[in-house]
Amino acid sequence: MAGVPAAMQAARKYGMRVIPGIEISAKIVQRGGALSTTTEEPVHILAYYGCCGPSNCGQLERKLAEVRAGRFNRAKEMVRKLKVLQKPIKWENVLRIAGEGVAPGRPHVARALFEAGHVDSVGQAFTKYLYNDGPAYATGAELPAVEVVNLIQQTGGVSVLAHPWALKDPIPLIEQLANVGLHGVEVYRSDGRHPVFGTVAEACNLAKIGGSDFHARGDPEETDLGAIALPAGALHEFLKLADPVWSSAVEHILQDFAEGTLEGIGKDNESCFMEKVEMWKGDICVTNIHLPGEEEEVMCLRLSPWLSKEERQMLDKVASRFGLRSTLLEDEDHTALAVYRQ
Repeated sequence: MAGVPAAMQAARKYGMRVIPGIEISAKIVQRGGALSTTTEEPVHILAYYGCCGPSNCGQLERKLAEVRAGRFNRAKEMVRKLKVLQKPIKWENVLRIAGEGVAPGRPHVARALFEAGHVDSVGQAFTKYLYNDGPAYATGAELPAVEVVNLIQQTGGVSVLAHPWALKDPIPLIEQLANVGLHGVEVYRSDGRHPVFGTVAEACNLAKIGGSDFHARGDPEETDLGAIALPAGALHEFLKLADPVWSSAVEHILQDFAEGTLEGIGKDNESCFMEKVEMWKGDICVTNIHLPGEEEEVMCLRLSPWLSKEERQMLDKVASRFGLRSTLLEDEDHTALAVYRQ
């Protein structure tokens, strides 16, 4: 989620709302067969957070760090397998393509294969070598799918199963995850609403959303970014489901701030409330402000200006319940609620 702060700052300039999110690679474990074999299948679960980002940031970051470490090992194993297949690529090229601080994944290995001249396109790298269970495929340190749904729930997010049509036996998994708190499933794709998964989502009382799953693979069959015709009604239902989840997350953030246990929130070192703030996974930061009647600056927690007037009024009452005081920070275009300890 390292790109979330930059995205939210850029979007604010254009009056756009960004919903912070992350696609978490998970796994489902299947046991059975005549030889009692155990097989693993990758599954992707989306976590959508409110404008103030997740609660329990430390817990989320620690789990994501485990997954990132596993992604490095996984990428190294893919590089090793490619060497055995006589399609060698350089590890440093994979890291360069991924970018500084980014855990490398299959798209980066695929790009390195293309640059090395072993395939005609990034898409071909997937279809020949890197597809699930392909000759150069490798697993990482993915968490079990149920654990990922629980993690998203514990950090104030909305969990959605991504592209279920890519799974071998998706319907039992959807039913299982729905029983442990899954909020939704992707139903809309480039060719419209999937009839089977739309029906399953309704039967399990899950939100029906969609996404392009765009990873810049260079595959002509890959859906372009934003090319999903998601009905306005589906988005409305999703937000109606999500709003109480996100409001509860902000309440937890306020409580942690009041108790001095808030983790992972950026510090605004520029003393400028709307620009040049270092935000962590959400549009929220700790900043110092001058208050009327106070000689010294007061450290406050500035919440997202995307909160509605009604949400600010509700959170003002919540802050008071936790022994916090609040004030409004305003500039020409935005108003944000800031809370501070009395």
